[in-house]
Amino acid sequence: MVANISLMTSTPPSRKSVLVRGSGPGLLLAHGAGSDIEDSFGPVIENLATRRTVVGPDYPGSGDNPLPDVPLTLDMLADHIVESAVQSGVHSFAISGFSMGTTVAVRAAVRHPERVTALVLSAGFARRNARLKLAVDTWRALGAPGGDGRVLASYLSLLVGGTRWLDARSEGEVGEQLELFAAGMPPGTDAQLALFDEIDVRADLARIEVPVLVVSPSGDLLITPVHSRELAEGIPGARLATLDCGHAIAAELPAEWAALIDGFLSSVGG
Repeated sequence: MVANISLMTSTPPSRKSVLVRGSGPGLLLAHGAGSDIEDSFGPVIENLATRRTVVGPDYPGSGDNPLPDVPLTLDMLADHIVESAVQSGVHSFAISGFSMGTTVAVRAAVRHPERVTALVLSAGFARRNARLKLAVDTWRALGAPGGDGRVLASYLSLLVGGTRWLDARSEGEVGEQLELFAAGMPPGTDAQLALFDEIDVRADLARIEVPVLVVSPSGDLLITPVHSRELAEGIPGARLATLDCGHAIAAELPAEWAALIDGFLSSVGG
């Protein structure tokens, strides 16, 4: 447990890579791997900021934050997002974690319990299972230098898009998505994905003493609902909610996701 923010060893976050919106109780965002705050949360940020001060830092290797000279660790990312909130003048906050950001949020709650008031864990996991390992290993292989960006874009589109949502896209819309993915991932993507081999927060779950909402996308093909159930069952008193979508919640059901987060935090005083 780290109680003193000055003990953090990660590179201080670039101010350009910390989004701050709104006013009111603090809400800290933790994005997914190979992503950034706008990519993971973009369509819901303004909605959440109508009631709260939303702080959204990019990880090292995303946005304007360079990778450090040492390998990334989960503790480093947890301390990084907390430090970003404190430097932004927000000293206590709920954390909304998405995808790998759920593990960052869990670790932050354990390392900084004096600051964290509640957790919302969406499309997340406590540890990688065999299926998730295969998905991430394939992502890393396709994204290696010399890889075919178009093939990686197609692979990621199939993984993160819900089947019904993806089937409803026009050929032009699918093409635009492929172009977006093919344009390139954040430079720290591989370093962030490498963390999946090490992440296991199961021992942390029972130590969480704040209210928790676990949001499970029922059609998630990347991080399947079995992971959400493991999170909810491991955290005392956690609530479990389901959204009928794939992994990319912000793209498919942004209003519904924002309403779940807002409603839960309002109900617990966050």
